[in-house]
Amino acid sequence: MKVIAHRGYSGKYPENTMLSFQKAVEAGCDGIELDVQTTKDGVVVVIHDERVDRTTDGEGFVKDYTFEEIRKLNAAKLFPHVTDFEPIPSLEEYCAWMAQNNIFTNIEIKTGVYYYEDVEKKTVEIVKKYGLEDRIIYSSFNHMSLEKVKRLLPEASCGALIGGNGLGNAGYYCASCGLEYYHPSYKTLNDQVIENCKAHGVKLNVWTVNDMAELEKLYAWDCCGVITNFPQVCKAYVKFKENENR
Repeated sequence: MKVIAHRGYSGKYPENTMLSFQKAVEAGCDGIELDVQTTKDGVVVVIHDERVDRTTDGEGFVKDYTFEEIRKLNAAKLFPHVTDFEPIPSLEEYCAWMAQNNIFTNIEIKTGVYYYEDVEKKTVEIVKKYGLEDRIIYSSFNHMSLEKVKRLLPEASCGALIGGNGLGNAGYYCASCGLEYYHPSYKTLNDQVIENCKAHGVKLNVWTVNDMAELEKLYAWDCCGVITNFPQVCKAYVKFKENENR
């Protein structure tokens, strides 16, 4: 079971920053999950919320900032005890760094609230520029974005993000849409969902797992990956179970 750091090591460091990503790698994660949107001048940046208010010292929508302007915001607002300043990274900056590290990345395309023009094309082009095609999983709550990614890069691995109460017959849905992964909340899973996905050859990466009881349950279900704010804890558990089963 792969351990995927949710917005980096976001339980201890400012989410979706290069510091958080570096600390996740140091903690032994297998992969990193991050979110992308585009600025007013069309630069793909790494940030979760459509507004900058929660995680930075700025206000307003990502789409209303130029890249030069958004780089001046401090993305360490929620972790002043950890660091004085962390900028919002561009996806290009992240991919250049990723190319030097032995991890994979789940890129969530944030087109569920505001539909950014050409964000899928720009994202795929950056990934291809750094030769990372086989180390990326694309996901989105807007499954039209995944369809676009598949048209741009047919061999891309994609995962359907589902919120709310999950999706009935999820394995069939993903397989029939050509999606390799199902990305649900752990709260929506049960034996029937697991069996349906396995029956259709669809792999599960489950979010956001910060509870040991849920982690144990997902390991017993043989899920592909867990997306967590605390990768070090999850990785230690997975290693323990692997040693126990030898």
